[in-house]
Amino acid sequence: MEYKIAAASTDGKVVNQHFGRAEQFHILLADGETMEYRFEESRRTSPLCGGGDHDTGELEKTAELLADCDYLLVSRIGPGARQVMEEHGVEVFELSGFIEDSLKRLLAYLKRTEA
Repeated sequence: MEYKIAAASTDGKVVNQHFGRAEQFHILLADGETMEYRFEESRRTSPLCGGGDHDTGELEKTAELLADCDYLLVSRIGPGARQVMEEHGVEVFELSGFIEDSLKRLLAYLKRTEA
């Protein structure tokens, strides 16, 4: 099965962004059977967190921007933002590290839980 996964990353190599501070998300297509993935595109967004305040309008825009994804990989995310993403059908995982390693961990988890 193929999944569309967004990763919060400053460089496209490492999942290293808190959801609310991310300025871009790298969109990947991953095959759950072969464990292979490919880069599809980068999507730019405005950070939600500014000095402790959260912009709910920007949160909704970001959720809509990523609503076609199955999963979201971030270094951290707050409960409110997680809830909004899940309401848009995107399951969130806090999996910091190299994108390739985080993807493999996610795909292995999905394979175990869907069997």
